[in-house]
Amino acid sequence: MCGIYGIVSYSLPREEILRRLSHMGRLQRHRGPDDQRETVISVRDRWVGLGFVRLSILDLETGMQPIQCPKDQSVIICNGQIYNYIELRSEVSGEPFVSKGDVEVALHLYRRIGLDFLQRLNGMYAGAILDPIREKLLMFRDRFGIKPLYYATWDGNFVFSSEIRPLLAGSGLPRRLNHSKMGTLFTYRYLPGEETMFYGLKRLPPGSYLEYDLKSGKYHVERYWEYHLDRENPDLSLDEAAGKFNTLFTDAVRIRLRSDVEVGSLLSGGIDSSAVASRVARLRPDVRVFTLAFDEEKYNELPSVERLLKANEDHFGSVRLMTRVCGRESLDQLPEIVRAIEEPISLGAVLPTDQVCQLASMHVKVVLTGEGADEIFAGYRKFLLEMAAHEYGNLSGEGQRELEEIYPELHSYMAVRDRDPVRRYIQSELLFGRDELRRLIGREPPADLFPEDALPALSGKEHPLNAALAMESRFRLPDYVILRLDKLSMRHSLETRTPFLDYRLAEFAATLPPGFKVHLGLGQEKMICRYAFVKHSVLDRETAYREKQPFTVPLADWLSDPSSLPDFMKEILLGDVVERQGVLSGSMVKELARMVSAEGVGPETLVSGADRVFAVIVFTLWYEEFFG
Repeated sequence: MCGIYGIVSYSLPREEILRRLSHMGRLQRHRGPDDQRETVISVRDRWVGLGFVRLSILDLETGMQPIQCPKDQSVIICNGQIYNYIELRSEVSGEPFVSKGDVEVALHLYRRIGLDFLQRLNGMYAGAILDPIREKLLMFRDRFGIKPLYYATWDGNFVFSSEIRPLLAGSGLPRRLNHSKMGTLFTYRYLPGEETMFYGLKRLPPGSYLEYDLKSGKYHVERYWEYHLDRENPDLSLDEAAGKFNTLFTDAVRIRLRSDVEVGSLLSGGIDSSAVASRVARLRPDVRVFTLAFDEEKYNELPSVERLLKANEDHFGSVRLMTRVCGRESLDQLPEIVRAIEEPISLGAVLPTDQVCQLASMHVKVVLTGEGADEIFAGYRKFLLEMAAHEYGNLSGEGQRELEEIYPELHSYMAVRDRDPVRRYIQSELLFGRDELRRLIGREPPADLFPEDALPALSGKEHPLNAALAMESRFRLPDYVILRLDKLSMRHSLETRTPFLDYRLAEFAATLPPGFKVHLGLGQEKMICRYAFVKHSVLDRETAYREKQPFTVPLADWLSDPSSLPDFMKEILLGDVVERQGVLSGSMVKELARMVSAEGVGPETLVSGADRVFAVIVFTLWYEEFFG
């Protein structure tokens, strides 16, 4: 895992581009502390500058980038890992390779088959290829957007980077708050879609490429992959599905262990990271696994982790368990976390994610994680609720009463459930209502808060559960779940790999009947995962069927007593920082701070008073960092 950056300019001199590139690299050396290199190439009347900072994991001797083909002078830089590079290398064996790693394979595939090379890659990547013959610059991002890539234009110039701060430094783009997105940000706690909170700065969407024409200075963005969930296979038996799942999952873990340095695994008490760690331990018995504990009992999953290791001793007998307690003092790190994420994401999981990544980085450069399973295999209660609402009208009176007992919130959900699957999904987990938003941000929020460019391509044939999964995987997964993981792991120069986001596994999941994903009668999600893990001896039954506990922190406990908070938080909630910034309502912020209570709040709570206050704190820190 590394960092990439580049500038295309018709007006800046070569020396100035090199100076800017060097500065852009220094600003993201945490992504690649082992090496840094830049090159500037003339194409037509423009200079094209490309830069790379390296975290050395694969091909330690010859894997430095940019990599240039001696045949046609085409160049590639790429952040991430192409896991199937060994299999692909045989397809381009006649090409003049100058390295032994994964990235050059992508360059030669592009030279042979053009844009179709993107369909052949299996991995996490965000890259750029300079094609001087076609006079094009191609930028591309992996199917699920595991690796970030930002870009902007200014005065006819073009700039891109793995991170925002280097992009701002390398461009002439002024720093302006994207006021039009304030309502969306405080509705969802992150910003879905192509736009960011920096006006004029965009993300390349997941599964997309951007082609920049060096002749005209114009570009266009295209999707090369859509996650279609209207291809259900009703003839598939549960045992057949479990067998196929196990084969794909095992191989996804196997190819993600390809590395020239030690690989570890993150582990919580949940089934996703437990299954990944189990498969890793089968292949690397002495693997280091990293987990967190909490002092607050209802959040603490360390007992579940210890029970897992003991119950599955044949798998985990030789693993080395590393543990850290994530306590209230982790709040002290929030300014640095906000600075690293660069976007005002305000879900509490940023704190434990940062803590466990820091712990792992002290021992290894690479870890495997369980992220992605919830979004692909329906791992949240909202998916159970959607399935229950869909089935409710087809059941007898007794069947309906049984569902009402299992899902006490079902009636209130159905009372507001929109007929349109898109609107139905985006109304869930709202942080502030429209009237509250109007007061908080001091302006009328747009009528449609959700950006159209973040929507999946739905055919209308999807089961309601699959339509919700399409939404989840199209924006919440890349724009919150994976963005958080990438930025916080890279803050500590740690590479994280996600087997559940192997596109082969995801495309298989799309063919499963909805009943293989959720079990309404048991109130359990990810049923095919649980069943397959037991059937194929990945996990013991108790672990596989344990109730899901979200990976979050006791925010309500920590924020309910303002006097115990770090000084910077006190200044936000009780002082004049908010008024001085003039973006949010200071009086409303103080009201929100007084309303925080830990009573009746636990890890399963979707929205609490603490979540609202945390959103304000994160935004204020972010604004102070980038605009203060």
